[in-house]
Order: sequence, then C-alpha cells, then structure tokens
Amino acid sequence: MLETLRERLQAHRPRQLDAAFPQAAVLLPLVARREPTLLFTQRTDHLSSHAGQVAFPGGKREPEDRDLLATALRESQEEIALAPANVEIVGRLGDLLSLHGLRVTPYVGIIPPDLALTPEPGEIAAIFEVPLAHFLDDRRTHTDVIPVDDREWFVPSYEVDGRIIWGLSAMMLVELLAVGFASSVSLAQPPAGGELRYHPQRGRRTTR
Repeated sequence: MLETLRERLQAHRPRQLDAAFPQAAVLLPLVARREPTLLFTQRTDHLSSHAGQVAFPGGKREPEDRDLLATALRESQEEIALAPANVEIVGRLGDLLSLHGLRVTPYVGIIPPDLALTPEPGEIAAIFEVPLAHFLDDRRTHTDVIPVDDREWFVPSYEVDGRIIWGLSAMMLVELLAVGFASSVSLAQPPAGGELRYHPQRGRRTTR
C-alpha cells in the first residue's frame, strides 16, 4: 500500500497558490504499521488561534527555513519531537489557503511505528493516530459545503474518539486519498448521502 503511495505521489503535480501569500507548511505523517495510520495533533485549549483543534504538525515559515519542507520538518520536531531523520518524505500535496490568509503547503511523510513522540506542552495537548482505513472507508459524520468564488467545496468531517477532523486538514486528506490511494472521495462532488452543512462564502484563491 505505501509503495503504491510513493509512486503515485512522485508522479503527482500539485497545484500552487500565488507566492504573494504568507507561507506555512504541514507534515502528514503516515505511520508504517501493518495497517497504516495517520498521525494527528490536538492543539491546547489556551491558544489564541486554532485552540483545541485537530491538525497535522506544522506552522508558519521562519526566515531561517531554507524551504517549506524545512518548515514542516522543523515544526514537527518542535511540536511533537519528531526527528527529521525519522521521516521519509514521499511527496507533497496542493497548496491551500487558510482562513487567516496563509498559503499552506502539505508534505507527506512515512514514519516508523512506536516512536517516542512528546507533545510540546505549550501548544499540543495530544498526539494520536487514526487508521487510514477510517478515511478510505469514508466514515464521515457530515459534509461541510464551503463556497469559494463560483464553486462549492464538499469537505468531509470525521469524528474519532470525540475529536473532530475537518476544514483544511480534511481537504488535505481528500487529496491524499484520491492521489495516493485512488479513492473516489472528492471535494468537487457531494457524497451519495449524509448531512450537508452550508458555510459562508470565502475569498478568491489564485493558482498557477
């Protein structure tokens, strides 16, 4: 399964947003278990932004970062003590624009199981894994319908042990599933069934 992922991501040509936006990067860590899992973090409740939210490790690019991959790896080490040497980068996904106007670039990495990861207590409340099968089986609780310009995005929302995976993280997940595992889950089309929750219009995204 993970070997196929490597091949497909290496052939993938992800979309790029306008470089004028402030930059950030995240890492989507796939844990190489017999049944692969995805690793997530949950933010602490006292943060000024994204408090309590589930996310992939990552953050804003700093001046010392040579590129956005370096940003993703540095943030992962700072947030959960994931050493860059333990990450096999297998590709990247398309840029996304956050509600805060950040251009977020996702990288996909494979990590060994059972690493001694430690959450940074000022920022991360928990580190947890979710079986990849949970997403491949499309076990969404509902779909958020987000209009951007003249089109609607159908973003799945997942609940795992009381934690909600939604928004930007879910959008990254959909591309990972579609490109890496030939999943039929799509942001462009509504699911066959289930609840749709509509959200206000969002601003324009510039791609190249």
